[in-house]
Amino acid sequence: MTASRRTSHSVRSGNTGDIELNPLFSRPGEASQFPRFTLPHGSALPETAYQVVHDEAMLDGNARLNLATFVGTWMEPQADRLYSETADKNMIDKDEYPQTAEIEHRCWRILADLWHAPDPEHAVGTSTIGSSEACMLAGLAMKRRWQHARRAAGRSTERPNLIMSSAVQVCWEKFCNYFEVEARYVPISPEHPVLDGHELEKYADENTIGVVAIMGVTYTGMYEPVELIARALDVIQENSGLNIPIHVDGASGAMVAPFLQPELPWDFRVDRVISINTSGHKYGLVYPGVGWVVWRDEAALPEDLVFHVSYLGGDMPTFALNFSRPGAQVVLQYYLFLRLGFEGFRAVHSASRDVAKYLAHEIGAMDDFKLWNDGSDIPVFAWRLSDGHSGSWDLHDLSDRLRMTGWLVPAYPMPDGMADLTVQRIVVRNGFTKDLAASFLADLKKAVDHLNSLTAPPSETGRPDAFHH
Repeated sequence: MTASRRTSHSVRSGNTGDIELNPLFSRPGEASQFPRFTLPHGSALPETAYQVVHDEAMLDGNARLNLATFVGTWMEPQADRLYSETADKNMIDKDEYPQTAEIEHRCWRILADLWHAPDPEHAVGTSTIGSSEACMLAGLAMKRRWQHARRAAGRSTERPNLIMSSAVQVCWEKFCNYFEVEARYVPISPEHPVLDGHELEKYADENTIGVVAIMGVTYTGMYEPVELIARALDVIQENSGLNIPIHVDGASGAMVAPFLQPELPWDFRVDRVISINTSGHKYGLVYPGVGWVVWRDEAALPEDLVFHVSYLGGDMPTFALNFSRPGAQVVLQYYLFLRLGFEGFRAVHSASRDVAKYLAHEIGAMDDFKLWNDGSDIPVFAWRLSDGHSGSWDLHDLSDRLRMTGWLVPAYPMPDGMADLTVQRIVVRNGFTKDLAASFLADLKKAVDHLNSLTAPPSETGRPDAFHH
């Protein structure tokens, strides 16, 4: 073996075989570049493929510094190990993976009990990829129940509608579009910053399949008062005979309120609530993506929406938009239920709320800002520029400036009714400690001081105008 080959490729060391001496990031005889939009002609070593993909992913932002997302970004090492051990499980294959199916059943039964279902044993639930799928399933159930009732009364099933706040998450717009339901948006206002039952009678009629109430509005984190909405619907029923149900979109709040506001009646304790969804990968503390939806009882989910599939070895009742999907996150959800228990979830969310309220207090004390809310519902809060702000910069400029130090803090217009108002929002999640919060505050104050030192008007180009969920 020549000296040149020894230095560039390998040397032989006694009877131990070849020892690789390849310099870091250099692999002689292998491709150093790969096509981006076509398959490579040949194969690569796993280490090489890993390094290329790793380096690509490294260009993303630091997930722990992403204050825009509700989605979990940290779990314990034991959860990471469980994730790797169960990544190959297909949630739909209940015959091959019966224990994973049993774990799924236990999880939604736990949620039915947590959300005060009258008889959790006779509630109905399922896991989903996330809250978006869960909302679609809940919406479909409301539509089908309405159709059955209309047909039984000999009435038309055309032109169903769904009432919701203008601040709903985009998945509800998708539901109405995909499944041909008229969306009736109740605009928010300074006097009514959330859907609270005010003038609900103007939107309800015989074609209303239900009302969506949000526990944790995406824009601000505020709860919509489910009990007040139910009372407004009671009055509508007294005056018109219309019996309109409520679905609670608890993507975030349904995994916070039971622990931080246990006396608040928002769940199945409110008689009109027939279904609730949540995101296991938000304040359920699991990695993305898993969601849950639970119906009050079997009557709330029409049987003709459930498919009985003879596949992969047995009969499988299924109600989902997705078929094959990962089972690992369901296992992780069960791990957290066992790991934390009620008091553990309460402690985690209480700590997050403490950080949110600390941040809100400090930001609200700054002359440039006025709080929209203080993070006392879910650990999320928003603020706007104060009335006395100079106007030489706006929240989009501040968002851009914070991004330079790694922080992702979105700025976006409020929904219809207050679309002329721009706010900025922070989501505090498990793993965002008070030390990190203090570091963020220091960077925020530096960014504000820098912007206040500028005299040029803000640029009107290159600003994001879309709200990122």
